[in-house]
Parts: sequence; structure tokens; C-alpha cells
Amino acid sequence: MLAAYSMYLIGIAVAIFVSMILHLLDREKSANYLLIELPEYKLPDARTVGIYVWDKVKDYLGKAGTTIFVATLLIWVLLNFGPHGYAPDMSEGFGAIIGKLLVPVFAPIGLGFWQIAVALIAGISAKEVVVSSCAVLFGIVNANSASGMAAFSQVLHSIGFDPLNAYCLMVFCLLYVPCAATLATIRKESDSWSWTAFVTLFQLATAWAVTFLVYRIGLFFFT
Repeated sequence: MLAAYSMYLIGIAVAIFVSMILHLLDREKSANYLLIELPEYKLPDARTVGIYVWDKVKDYLGKAGTTIFVATLLIWVLLNFGPHGYAPDMSEGFGAIIGKLLVPVFAPIGLGFWQIAVALIAGISAKEVVVSSCAVLFGIVNANSASGMAAFSQVLHSIGFDPLNAYCLMVFCLLYVPCAATLATIRKESDSWSWTAFVTLFQLATAWAVTFLVYRIGLFFFT
């Protein structure tokens, strides 16, 4: 429970710190503000709401939805295809190859396991799949059951993945790249691929730096 609450504190602290940095960098541009009087609020009729909602949904499916589809398709290909074609085992796919290359990058933050790296790649589609992807990559069947959780815990312990590593994984998942739907919305609203790339890289760097700090503090106090 304490670990879960600490995620809120870390998220709030990082958000405040990042907003302060961005405010300092953008101080000159945001010196003047446009102040306008808010119009009188009225209860809209059902027809107006329906038209407005349909317009927004259609716009989202036409623009952001395309980006989501492409991103999801790309992740699926990385996880299910390898140098020799279709790979029923994710450990033989391009994702596993990339994950093994990323091990030196994740090792300083306590996540130097290729299975974790691949699970984080899969998490770009939706962060909820990180744990289930880990279970599949470690060969755990029915990880939601008591026996599955016990087997999962045993496998992780055997490779040296202890509670500190698990906490670092939680921190990194909290702060790293948002899901494909969020990235698609950023691309749609900013109308800029460069800004979307900047946000992605910035969040990756922030997640790595904060997790590195957490991991080093954890090693200092618990080893």
C-alpha cells in the first residue's frame, strides 16, 4: 500500500519540477496573457451535444485513430515476427532482439533484463499489458492465479529481480512514454511530429533519470 501511495507522490513531485523547468524556459513567451470574459453557461440541447460529440469522435478516428493503428501494428510486428519470419515465441522476435540490445541502457536503473525491456516496448500500446507481457516472456501460465503468481515470483527471484527492482519498474512505468492513444492525441493537437518526438524522448529521459535516482537510493539503504 505504501508503494502505491508513493507513486502518487513521485508523480506529483516530478510534475511540479518539470512544470517549473518548462516555465523557466518559456518565461519570455508567456509574459503576456490574454484575458477574456467567460460567456454565460447554458444547458445545451441533446441535438447540439450529439452533433458536437459526433464531430469530435469522427475527427479523432480519422486522425488520432490512424496513428494508434499504425503504432499498435508496429508493436505487434516487433513482438511476433523475427529474422526468420513469424515467431510464435516472443523471445525469437525483433522485440526480443531490441530488448537484449537495450539491456545495458536499463541495467543502471535496475531493469537490466531483456524480458523487462520487451514488456516495456509492449507497454507503449497500453501500460496495462506490461505485467502480462512479462508473464508470457517468462513462460508463466495463468499469472492471475495463486499458483501462477507464486511461479512468477519464483522465476523473478531466480534471476535476481527483487522488490527494489519491482519498485523501479513501477516508477519507470509511471513516468515513461504514455500509451499510443496519448501520443496520437499529442500529434493531433500539436500538428507536429517533431513536438511528439520531443515529448516522447523527454519522458523517456525523465523516467530513466528518476528511476536511476530511486534505484541508487534503494541500493544505498537496502544493501
